[in-house]
Amino acid sequence: MKRMNILITGAAQGIGKGIAETFAKRGDTVILTDKNEAGQLVAKALQQDGYDAHFFTLDVTKPRDIEALFANVHDTFGTIDALMNNAGYAIWQDPLTMSVDDFDDIIHTNLRSVFLCSREAAKYMKEHGGGAIISMASTRAFMSEPHTEAYAASKGGIVALTHALAASFSPYNITVNCISPGWIETTDYEALTEADHAQHFSNRVGTVQDIANMCVFLSDRANNFLNGQNVTIDGGMTKKMIYD
Repeated sequence: MKRMNILITGAAQGIGKGIAETFAKRGDTVILTDKNEAGQLVAKALQQDGYDAHFFTLDVTKPRDIEALFANVHDTFGTIDALMNNAGYAIWQDPLTMSVDDFDDIIHTNLRSVFLCSREAAKYMKEHGGGAIISMASTRAFMSEPHTEAYAASKGGIVALTHALAASFSPYNITVNCISPGWIETTDYEALTEADHAQHFSNRVGTVQDIANMCVFLSDRANNFLNGQNVTIDGGMTKKMIYD
């Protein structure tokens, strides 16, 4: 198995943390980034267990910081084999009262960062014969609750941006895919109820490992025929017909 250099945004907690841990335990070099310094603790814990992990502070809303970070990572580690665009957040707010600044911050954090980070990664992947870009979308790109307009727009944008980038980066052997998680429990799985699990065809709520496993699959160049796609991982919830 070829050892890879994996860069992950939003790696301080939740899905990003799980992705970092999974790649580290495979023997890959993981570069964790986050504006939350808690990412340093994740990297240190992995280092203490003998894994090759490194943390860099990054605010993905700042284009020049992104450019500097990717240049530093390339100079330090030589290559970037795979990028995991995971940084993002959501707020639930009535669209009638939501400020433009709040809307823009979600778009800049969740969506614009995917374009900027993917662009910088591709510059270096191109030099080394290719790579993989994987972005975290959401089933909320296709279905909604009230007051989630900014988040839904950002995640829908990631799905569209994914196939556009796949087309543009095709000459460089760079695959671009995204994942749309459904209900992924990142805190207390044992607190879930039978009713929670029963909402899924798979008869369980998802785990961070379900997402990390797909990231591993999509980062493997042997699987490069899957390209420009959105992969929904939701235990079948979005295919379940429900009548009131």
